[in-house]
Amino acid sequence: MLNFDPERFLRIQNEALSHTRSIQRVVGSLFDDGASNLFFLGAGGAGKLMEPAAQLIARLSDFPVYLENAAELVAVGSSNLGPQSIVVIPSLSGTTPEAIAALEHAHQRGARVISLTAHADSPVAVAADHTFTVSAADDTSSESFYLQSLVIALALLNRLGRYDAFDSTVSQLQSLPALLLEVKRSYEPTAAEIARSIQHDEYHIITGAGPAWTEAWYYGTCILEEMQWIRTRPIHASDFFHGTLELVESGVSVILFKGDDASRPLAERVERWLPSVTDRITVVDTAEFALPGISADVKSLIPHVLVATVLERVSAHLEVLRDHPLTTRRYYRRLDY
Repeated sequence: MLNFDPERFLRIQNEALSHTRSIQRVVGSLFDDGASNLFFLGAGGAGKLMEPAAQLIARLSDFPVYLENAAELVAVGSSNLGPQSIVVIPSLSGTTPEAIAALEHAHQRGARVISLTAHADSPVAVAADHTFTVSAADDTSSESFYLQSLVIALALLNRLGRYDAFDSTVSQLQSLPALLLEVKRSYEPTAAEIARSIQHDEYHIITGAGPAWTEAWYYGTCILEEMQWIRTRPIHASDFFHGTLELVESGVSVILFKGDDASRPLAERVERWLPSVTDRITVVDTAEFALPGISADVKSLIPHVLVATVLERVSAHLEVLRDHPLTTRRYYRRLDY
């Protein structure tokens, strides 16, 4: 596989899942201490990656959960944030200014903070009440953050009595890193073809629903825009026919993600309509990925993980074809914080 270290990938994703029981104990302890709501507070893409976990909690329980933009919450405040709150702050570097400010704000309000970082000695990790460190980097952080936040959500739901299959699910997830590696290997020719097909496009509409929508937003914003300087329009599949359809015409590239979950019909509706106006259609469908030993119920929890893991392969080819390394930035170092 192009520009890929299988052993490193396995080590990082297994490390993410190695914290499962510790996360379960921390979440249980905070709940027993009187926690009555949960905030996911992240900046940029790291914050967006928490969306499927927040939605899972909200859809399976009445426990109040808030997915907030960290910088905006610090600016405007929240009457719901206080000593009764669990706050989860993801920050790969652990040095993101907005994440540090959110952590300080949460502590000022008396909340308890769980941090997810790649560096145990970073400001966010050191200041958090509980920190879980996984030595991920940009190319492996999506799966890592997705899996850690999923475990947080499932641990809370289990404590609430709303998810009895916790032990069975985490047992299945332990085999997921190796299965993801096989998915990557089998998808490599397709990834190379997708990269060749889209390498010259300067604009993409990217859509999906359910957990796959989170990855649609993330891939458009944090990979194609930030790392490749390609303009994108991420749009939820349920909103596609409320405006964005008017932007589609012959030659316009649309990238569609279909998850193996209850939201799938929303993506299929877009897929049925697209051929009537454009032949520039790229579909990533998690139903095509074999995961031996993973039940349908568990697979429905991870379409975003699956889409992220194959898109990493697309990106690896795209940066070579475009002669634009994923680490190249124009303005990042010039930001005035």
